[in-house]
Amino acid sequence: MNKSNTSAGSVQFQDRDFALLRGLFESRVMTTDHAAALYFGGNYESSKKRLQKLKAAGLINERPRRAFEPSVLFLTRNGLSLLQDKGVLAQYPAFDLPVLNRRAQVSDLTIRHELEVMDVKTAFHAAIKTMASFAIDVFSTWPLLNEFTAFRPGYDGSEVPVKPDGFIRIHETDAAGGKFERAFFLEVDRSSEVQETLVAKAGCYLDYYRRGGFAVRNGATRDNYKKFPFRVLMVFKNAERRNNTALRLLQNTPPILTLVYLSTFEEVTRDPTGAIWIRPLDYREATAGTPFAPEKQPKTWGYKSQPARERFVEQKVQKRSILADEPAG
Repeated sequence: MNKSNTSAGSVQFQDRDFALLRGLFESRVMTTDHAAALYFGGNYESSKKRLQKLKAAGLINERPRRAFEPSVLFLTRNGLSLLQDKGVLAQYPAFDLPVLNRRAQVSDLTIRHELEVMDVKTAFHAAIKTMASFAIDVFSTWPLLNEFTAFRPGYDGSEVPVKPDGFIRIHETDAAGGKFERAFFLEVDRSSEVQETLVAKAGCYLDYYRRGGFAVRNGATRDNYKKFPFRVLMVFKNAERRNNTALRLLQNTPPILTLVYLSTFEEVTRDPTGAIWIRPLDYREATAGTPFAPEKQPKTWGYKSQPARERFVEQKVQKRSILADEPAG
Protein backbone atom coordinates (compact mmCIF):
# COMPACT_ATOMS: atom_id res chain seq x y z
CA MET A 1 0.00 0.00 0.00
CA ASN A 2 1.39 3.38 -1.03
CA LYS A 3 2.03 5.83 1.78
CA SER A 4 1.10 9.50 1.69
CA ASN A 5 3.36 12.27 2.95
CA THR A 6 0.48 13.39 5.15
CA SER A 7 0.68 12.64 8.84
CA ALA A 8 -1.34 13.60 11.91
CA GLY A 9 0.28 12.85 15.20
CA SER A 10 1.67 9.35 15.03
CA VAL A 11 -0.43 8.31 12.00
CA GLN A 12 1.34 7.80 8.68
CA PHE A 13 -1.55 7.73 6.25
CA GLN A 14 -1.95 5.11 3.54
CA ASP A 15 -4.11 5.05 0.44
CA ARG A 16 -6.32 2.54 2.20
CA ASP A 17 -7.00 5.04 4.98
CA PHE A 18 -8.27 7.61 2.51
CA ALA A 19 -10.44 4.98 0.82
CA LEU A 20 -11.89 4.02 4.19
CA LEU A 21 -12.57 7.62 5.22
CA ARG A 22 -14.16 8.35 1.85
CA GLY A 23 -16.31 5.25 2.23
CA LEU A 24 -17.47 6.46 5.64
CA PHE A 25 -18.24 9.88 4.18
CA GLU A 26 -20.43 8.34 1.50
CA SER A 27 -22.16 5.62 3.50
CA ARG A 28 -22.53 7.71 6.68
CA VAL A 29 -21.99 4.66 8.90
CA MET A 30 -20.38 1.24 8.83
CA THR A 31 -19.37 -1.41 11.35
CA THR A 32 -15.90 -2.76 11.99
CA ASP A 33 -16.93 -5.90 10.11
CA HIS A 34 -17.85 -3.81 7.07
CA ALA A 35 -14.52 -1.98 7.22
CA ALA A 36 -12.61 -5.25 7.54
CA ALA A 37 -14.36 -6.80 4.54
CA LEU A 38 -14.16 -3.75 2.28
CA TYR A 39 -10.73 -2.33 3.07
CA PHE A 40 -8.65 -4.96 4.91
CA GLY A 41 -9.27 -8.12 2.89
CA GLY A 42 -11.42 -9.58 5.64
CA ASN A 43 -8.67 -9.33 8.28
CA TYR A 44 -10.63 -8.23 11.34
CA GLU A 45 -7.64 -7.85 13.66
CA SER A 46 -5.72 -5.64 11.22
CA SER A 47 -8.78 -3.49 10.67
CA LYS A 48 -9.41 -3.17 14.40
CA LYS A 49 -5.86 -1.96 15.05
CA ARG A 50 -5.94 0.55 12.19
CA LEU A 51 -9.36 1.87 13.19
CA GLN A 52 -8.07 2.47 16.70
CA LYS A 53 -5.30 4.66 15.26
CA LEU A 54 -7.77 6.62 13.16
CA LYS A 55 -9.99 7.09 16.22
CA ALA A 56 -7.01 8.29 18.27
CA ALA A 57 -6.23 10.80 15.50
CA GLY A 58 -9.81 12.12 15.80
CA LEU A 59 -10.77 11.18 12.24
CA ILE A 60 -13.52 8.68 13.03
CA ASN A 61 -15.70 8.00 16.03
CA GLU A 62 -18.38 5.60 17.27
CA ARG A 63 -22.08 6.20 17.77
CA PRO A 64 -23.39 5.51 21.29
CA ARG A 65 -24.41 1.87 21.62
CA ARG A 66 -25.47 -0.80 24.05
CA ALA A 67 -22.98 -3.41 25.18
CA PHE A 68 -24.38 -6.13 22.91
CA GLU A 69 -24.55 -3.94 19.78
CA PRO A 70 -21.77 -3.71 17.17
CA SER A 71 -19.54 -0.67 16.96
CA VAL A 72 -20.98 1.79 14.41
CA LEU A 73 -18.37 4.12 12.95
CA PHE A 74 -18.83 7.59 11.48
CA LEU A 75 -16.60 10.30 10.02
CA THR A 76 -15.73 13.26 12.24
CA ARG A 77 -15.21 16.89 11.20
CA ASN A 78 -11.46 16.32 11.34
CA GLY A 79 -11.82 13.36 9.01
CA LEU A 80 -13.94 15.43 6.64
CA SER A 81 -11.42 18.27 6.67
CA LEU A 82 -8.60 15.84 5.86
CA LEU A 83 -10.50 14.48 2.86
CA GLN A 84 -11.28 17.98 1.64
CA ASP A 85 -7.67 19.12 2.04
CA LYS A 86 -6.45 16.14 0.00
CA GLY A 87 -9.03 16.63 -2.76
CA VAL A 88 -10.54 13.21 -2.13
CA LEU A 89 -14.09 14.59 -2.29
CA ALA A 90 -13.73 16.47 -5.58
CA GLN A 91 -16.28 14.21 -7.31
CA TYR A 92 -18.97 14.92 -4.71
CA PRO A 93 -21.42 17.84 -4.68
CA ALA A 94 -20.36 20.91 -2.72
CA PHE A 95 -21.55 21.02 0.89
CA ASP A 96 -20.71 22.66 4.19
CA LEU A 97 -20.37 21.49 7.79
CA PRO A 98 -24.02 22.21 8.70
CA VAL A 99 -25.04 19.81 5.93
CA LEU A 100 -22.74 17.15 7.38
CA ASN A 101 -24.17 17.75 10.84
CA ARG A 102 -27.74 17.36 9.61
CA ARG A 103 -26.78 14.21 7.76
CA ALA A 104 -25.38 12.75 10.98
CA GLN A 105 -28.52 13.50 12.99
CA VAL A 106 -30.76 10.63 11.94
CA SER A 107 -32.91 8.11 13.77
CA ASP A 108 -31.80 4.68 14.93
CA LEU A 109 -34.24 3.22 12.36
CA THR A 110 -32.43 5.02 9.55
CA ILE A 111 -29.06 3.86 10.87
CA ARG A 112 -30.26 0.24 10.92
CA HIS A 113 -31.44 0.56 7.36
CA GLU A 114 -28.13 2.03 6.20
CA LEU A 115 -26.22 -0.73 7.96
CA GLU A 116 -28.33 -3.25 6.05
CA VAL A 117 -27.40 -1.48 2.82
CA MET A 118 -23.77 -1.83 3.87
CA ASP A 119 -24.34 -5.54 4.56
CA VAL A 120 -25.47 -5.89 0.94
CA LYS A 121 -22.51 -3.87 -0.34
CA THR A 122 -20.07 -6.00 1.66
CA ALA A 123 -21.64 -9.21 0.35
CA PHE A 124 -21.30 -8.02 -3.26
CA HIS A 125 -17.66 -7.09 -2.84
CA ALA A 126 -16.86 -10.43 -1.22
CA ALA A 127 -18.62 -12.38 -3.98
CA ILE A 128 -17.20 -10.44 -6.93
CA LYS A 129 -13.69 -10.69 -5.51
CA THR A 130 -13.78 -14.45 -6.14
CA MET A 131 -14.80 -14.07 -9.83
CA ALA A 132 -11.86 -13.45 -12.13
CA SER A 133 -13.88 -12.06 -15.05
CA PHE A 134 -15.94 -9.57 -13.02
CA ALA A 135 -15.05 -6.40 -11.12
CA ILE A 136 -17.07 -3.79 -9.26
CA ASP A 137 -16.48 -0.43 -10.90
CA VAL A 138 -18.92 1.51 -8.71
CA PHE A 139 -20.97 0.69 -5.62
CA SER A 140 -22.27 4.06 -4.43
CA THR A 141 -24.59 4.33 -1.42
CA TRP A 142 -25.04 8.09 -1.06
CA PRO A 143 -28.58 8.81 -2.33
CA LEU A 144 -27.69 12.37 -3.38
CA LEU A 145 -25.19 11.04 -5.94
CA ASN A 146 -27.71 8.65 -7.48
CA GLU A 147 -30.86 10.78 -7.26
CA PHE A 148 -32.98 11.38 -10.35
CA THR A 149 -36.46 12.67 -11.17
CA ALA A 150 -39.24 10.75 -12.89
CA PHE A 151 -42.98 10.88 -13.41
CA ARG A 152 -45.03 9.05 -10.81
CA PRO A 153 -48.74 8.23 -11.24
CA GLY A 154 -51.03 10.28 -9.05
CA TYR A 155 -48.77 13.33 -8.83
CA ASP A 156 -50.61 15.51 -11.38
CA GLY A 157 -48.03 14.91 -14.07
CA SER A 158 -45.21 16.32 -11.98
CA GLU A 159 -41.78 14.75 -11.67
CA VAL A 160 -40.75 13.53 -8.24
CA PRO A 161 -37.26 12.90 -6.86
CA VAL A 162 -36.15 9.28 -6.49
CA LYS A 163 -33.29 8.47 -4.12
CA PRO A 164 -31.99 4.92 -4.59
CA ASP A 165 -30.28 3.11 -1.74
CA GLY A 166 -27.40 2.36 -4.06
CA PHE A 167 -26.04 2.27 -7.58
CA ILE A 168 -23.83 -0.58 -8.79
CA ARG A 169 -21.81 -0.91 -11.97
CA ILE A 170 -20.11 -4.25 -12.60
CA HIS A 171 -17.59 -4.78 -15.40
CA GLU A 172 -17.09 -8.11 -17.15
CA THR A 173 -14.25 -9.25 -19.38
CA ASP A 174 -14.99 -12.34 -21.47
CA ALA A 175 -12.56 -14.99 -22.69
CA ALA A 176 -11.95 -13.09 -25.95
CA GLY A 177 -11.12 -9.87 -24.11
CA GLY A 178 -14.47 -8.24 -24.80
CA LYS A 179 -15.66 -5.85 -22.14
CA PHE A 180 -19.22 -5.42 -20.93
CA GLU A 181 -20.95 -3.73 -18.05
CA ARG A 182 -24.06 -4.24 -16.01
CA ALA A 183 -25.78 -1.41 -14.16
CA PHE A 184 -28.08 -1.83 -11.16
CA PHE A 185 -30.00 0.38 -8.79
CA LEU A 186 -30.47 -1.00 -5.28
CA GLU A 187 -33.54 -0.79 -3.05
CA VAL A 188 -33.37 -2.43 0.39
CA ASP A 189 -36.89 -2.79 1.72
CA ARG A 190 -37.75 -1.14 5.02
CA SER A 191 -40.23 -3.34 6.88
CA SER A 192 -42.18 -0.18 7.78
CA GLU A 193 -42.47 0.82 4.11
CA VAL A 194 -45.85 0.18 2.47
CA GLN A 195 -45.57 -1.84 -0.70
CA GLU A 196 -47.49 0.72 -2.68
CA THR A 197 -44.44 2.97 -2.26
CA LEU A 198 -42.12 0.29 -3.63
CA VAL A 199 -44.35 -0.35 -6.65
CA ALA A 200 -44.66 3.38 -7.34
CA LYS A 201 -40.88 3.69 -7.13
CA ALA A 202 -40.51 0.82 -9.61
CA GLY A 203 -42.76 2.77 -11.97
CA CYS A 204 -40.43 5.73 -11.60
CA TYR A 205 -37.46 3.57 -12.60
CA LEU A 206 -39.37 2.41 -15.67
CA ASP A 207 -40.10 6.02 -16.59
CA TYR A 208 -36.45 6.96 -16.02
CA TYR A 209 -35.37 4.22 -18.44
CA ARG A 210 -38.00 4.69 -21.14
CA ARG A 211 -37.71 8.48 -21.32
CA GLY A 212 -33.94 8.22 -21.59
CA GLY A 213 -32.97 9.69 -18.23
CA PHE A 214 -30.35 7.04 -17.61
CA ALA A 215 -29.03 7.41 -21.17
CA VAL A 216 -28.56 11.15 -20.59
CA ARG A 217 -26.80 10.42 -17.29
CA ASN A 218 -24.34 8.32 -19.30
CA GLY A 219 -23.68 11.07 -21.84
CA ALA A 220 -26.04 9.88 -24.58
CA THR A 221 -29.28 11.27 -25.98
CA ARG A 222 -32.72 10.21 -24.78
CA ASP A 223 -33.61 8.38 -27.98
CA ASN A 224 -30.67 6.00 -27.40
CA TYR A 225 -32.18 4.72 -24.14
CA LYS A 226 -32.21 1.09 -25.28
CA LYS A 227 -28.40 1.10 -25.33
CA PHE A 228 -28.34 1.90 -21.62
CA PRO A 229 -30.34 -0.76 -19.79
CA PHE A 230 -30.27 -1.27 -16.06
CA ARG A 231 -32.00 -3.43 -13.52
CA VAL A 232 -33.47 -2.59 -10.14
CA LEU A 233 -32.49 -4.96 -7.32
CA MET A 234 -35.08 -5.07 -4.53
CA VAL A 235 -34.08 -6.83 -1.32
CA PHE A 236 -36.81 -7.89 1.13
CA LYS A 237 -37.02 -9.05 4.72
CA ASN A 238 -38.69 -12.31 3.73
CA ALA A 239 -40.16 -14.26 0.81
CA GLU A 240 -43.68 -13.12 1.62
CA ARG A 241 -42.89 -9.44 1.04
CA ARG A 242 -40.89 -10.40 -2.05
CA ASN A 243 -43.85 -12.31 -3.51
CA ASN A 244 -46.38 -9.63 -2.59
CA THR A 245 -44.29 -7.05 -4.42
CA ALA A 246 -43.85 -9.30 -7.46
CA LEU A 247 -47.64 -9.67 -7.59
CA ARG A 248 -48.25 -5.93 -7.33
CA LEU A 249 -45.69 -5.21 -10.04
CA LEU A 250 -47.57 -7.58 -12.34
CA GLN A 251 -50.85 -5.82 -11.52
CA ASN A 252 -49.31 -2.42 -12.18
CA THR A 253 -50.33 -0.36 -15.22
CA PRO A 254 -48.24 -1.00 -17.22
CA PRO A 255 -47.07 -4.28 -15.68
CA ILE A 256 -43.39 -4.42 -14.77
CA LEU A 257 -42.07 -7.78 -15.92
CA THR A 258 -38.28 -7.84 -16.12
CA LEU A 259 -36.90 -4.48 -14.99
CA VAL A 260 -36.99 -5.45 -11.31
CA TYR A 261 -35.17 -8.39 -9.72
CA LEU A 262 -36.31 -9.43 -6.24
CA SER A 263 -34.69 -11.47 -3.48
CA THR A 264 -34.50 -11.75 0.30
CA PHE A 265 -31.96 -10.17 2.62
CA GLU A 266 -30.81 -13.58 3.84
CA GLU A 267 -30.12 -14.82 0.30
CA VAL A 268 -28.42 -11.62 -0.84
CA THR A 269 -26.05 -11.39 2.11
CA ARG A 270 -25.16 -15.06 1.65
CA ASP A 271 -24.59 -15.14 -2.13
CA PRO A 272 -25.69 -12.03 -4.07
CA THR A 273 -24.40 -13.26 -7.44
CA GLY A 274 -25.98 -16.72 -7.14
CA ALA A 275 -29.31 -17.92 -8.53
CA ILE A 276 -31.38 -16.18 -5.87
CA TRP A 277 -33.30 -13.52 -7.81
CA ILE A 278 -36.77 -13.63 -9.35
CA ARG A 279 -38.45 -11.24 -11.74
CA PRO A 280 -42.20 -10.55 -11.69
CA LEU A 281 -42.34 -12.50 -14.96
CA ASP A 282 -40.84 -15.54 -13.20
CA TYR A 283 -43.48 -15.25 -10.47
CA ARG A 284 -46.22 -15.11 -13.12
CA GLU A 285 -44.91 -18.19 -14.89
CA ALA A 286 -44.57 -20.13 -11.62
CA THR A 287 -48.15 -19.38 -10.55
CA ALA A 288 -49.83 -19.69 -13.98
CA GLY A 289 -52.97 -21.84 -13.83
CA THR A 290 -53.03 -21.88 -10.03
CA PRO A 291 -55.14 -20.03 -7.45
CA PHE A 292 -52.08 -17.82 -6.89
CA ALA A 293 -52.02 -16.49 -10.47
CA PRO A 294 -52.01 -12.66 -10.57
CA GLU A 295 -55.32 -12.44 -12.44
CA LYS A 296 -57.00 -14.42 -9.63
CA GLN A 297 -55.69 -12.16 -6.88
CA PRO A 298 -57.54 -9.00 -5.77
CA LYS A 299 -55.94 -5.69 -6.65
CA THR A 300 -55.95 -4.40 -3.11
CA TRP A 301 -53.23 -3.22 -0.76
CA GLY A 302 -54.59 -5.00 2.28
CA TYR A 303 -52.20 -7.39 4.01
CA LYS A 304 -53.00 -11.08 3.72
CA SER A 305 -50.69 -13.88 4.80
CA GLN A 306 -50.56 -16.83 2.37
CA PRO A 307 -48.05 -19.39 3.69
CA ALA A 308 -49.26 -21.98 1.16
CA ARG A 309 -48.37 -19.56 -1.65
CA GLU A 310 -44.88 -18.94 -0.25
CA ARG A 311 -44.18 -22.68 -0.12
CA PHE A 312 -45.53 -23.21 -3.62
CA VAL A 313 -43.60 -20.33 -5.19
CA GLU A 314 -40.36 -21.35 -3.49
CA GLN A 315 -40.68 -24.83 -5.02
CA LYS A 316 -41.76 -23.76 -8.51
CA VAL A 317 -40.21 -20.39 -9.33
CA GLN A 318 -37.12 -20.22 -11.52
CA LYS A 319 -34.49 -18.18 -9.72
CA ARG A 320 -31.69 -16.55 -11.67
CA SER A 321 -28.32 -14.88 -11.28
CA ILE A 322 -27.99 -11.20 -12.12
CA LEU A 323 -24.68 -12.00 -13.84
CA ALA A 324 -25.91 -14.90 -15.95
CA ASP A 325 -28.28 -12.93 -18.18
CA GLU A 326 -27.10 -11.02 -21.21
CA PRO A 327 -25.02 -8.02 -20.12
CA ALA A 328 -25.43 -4.50 -21.44
CA GLY A 329 -23.10 -4.01 -24.37
